Amino acid sequence: MRTCLLALVALAALPAARCKEQYDMHHITEEMRDFAATTAHLKDVMAMAENDPEQLAQHIAASPLAQVASAMEVGEPRATNNTVPLVVAHGMGDSCFNPGMQSITKAAGNHLGVYSTCIPTAGNWLSDTIDGFLKNMDASVDYFAKKVRADPKLKDGFDAFGLSQGNNVIRGYITKYNDPPVRNFMSICGINAGVGAFPNCPPNVPVLGKVCAALTEVLGALAYNPLAQGLLFQADYFRDPSRVNTTSYLKYSQLAKWNGEGEVNEDFKTNFAKTSKFVLVKGTLDTVVWPREGEWFGAMSDVKGEEFKVVHTMKQTRWYTEDTFGLRTADEAGKVFFESFAGEHIRMTQAQLMGWLDKYFN
Repeated sequence: MRTCLLALVALAALPAARCKEQYDMHHITEEMRDFAATTAHLKDVMAMAENDPEQLAQHIAASPLAQVASAMEVGEPRATNNTVPLVVAHGMGDSCFNPGMQSITKAAGNHLGVYSTCIPTAGNWLSDTIDGFLKNMDASVDYFAKKVRADPKLKDGFDAFGLSQGNNVIRGYITKYNDPPVRNFMSICGINAGVGAFPNCPPNVPVLGKVCAALTEVLGALAYNPLAQGLLFQADYFRDPSRVNTTSYLKYSQLAKWNGEGEVNEDFKTNFAKTSKFVLVKGTLDTVVWPREGEWFGAMSDVKGEEFKVVHTMKQTRWYTEDTFGLRTADEAGKVFFESFAGEHIRMTQAQLMGWLDKYFN
């Protein structure tokens, strides 16, 4: 008996075995799974999501597409008259559970002297990282809205800024919900106008990992397939300038719907009007967003023969001239502001970020 008791005590003293986290795939329908099964590379990513999600999360974080924020120095909370809380959203391959995003959120909140929170796309690092690839924009926005509404400190509204594709989530929230409202929105290297290509995943270069292989495969003829749009976040903001007038783009692209490129949604325009400031920050050396003018809501021309040669500024785009989602109305009301920094994608300095916060969020 004494031997058995000693054995039990010894077992109890051992560290508990680490439970392997599973990726929550409830948002992926059977139709999406069947679609992925017909592909050469995306099916491997889907299999990894189910069988070895930790490895997939690491692949995504290490992908050329990933935009993981660097850590910032966190200062002491400042005494200010500002009482509007702050929400932050991360880019692809990053997570609100990473040290970089945690430090940026805390540093920005302390600088403004307000409550700050980074809202993820899922409840843990693993799913938040994978969801930046395998959860579509609309589903990501819906989750964001749910988290916003569950936080009592955000019930009266908030300011928000995003990094890279995190801006799509905030912009989508403004478009679809904006209740409680975003008072001021700052988009840092945002992909709000979409991208016409993914320079970091060129199809003519040997495969740059599983994530790039899956993405470049889908962004061919399958880009505006409703199942591709329902599965991949990046497919949702892929705006091929040679196909923006096609029926498939106008009917199935999530970005096209937000932009009112097919049908204008008056509720989206009403929601957009609830926000007081739109601060658009462009990295002048950005090689991730193409064209980088998209960070200021510009886009490639859709005129035949000009699609990959001529860049239109915000005021030359159809969504501005026809005011399809309220951008021109906002601009004419003095709500749209432009900033830039000489640097690569989301690689602004801490001093630059805090300067923009002082200028627009106080």
